[in-house]
Amino acid sequence: MSINFEKVFLSLDNEKEIKGFLKDLLSPKEYESLKERWRIAELLNKGHPYREISELTGASTATITRVARCFTSDKSGYKKALEKIN
Repeated sequence: MSINFEKVFLSLDNEKEIKGFLKDLLSPKEYESLKERWRIAELLNKGHPYREISELTGASTATITRVARCFTSDKSGYKKALEKIN
C-alpha cells in the first residue's frame, strides 16, 4: 500500500517534524533552494521588484521569473499558502 506523498505532510504534527522530514528527503542544496523560492514568493507578494528580490536573496532573475510565473496563476500554491499563513 502506498500513501499519497502530499498526505505525508498532513500526517506530521508540527514544524519540527516537517523540517526533519524535509531534511531527510532533500539534499542540503535542494532544501535551501526551496527556502529561497519561498522567500521570493513572500517578496513578490509584498510587491518587491525583481531586481530588489535578486539583491535581497541572491537569486537569479530566472529563478525569480519561474516563481513569479507560478505565483500569478489562479491556482497558485504559493498564493494559497501565503493566504493561509497571513
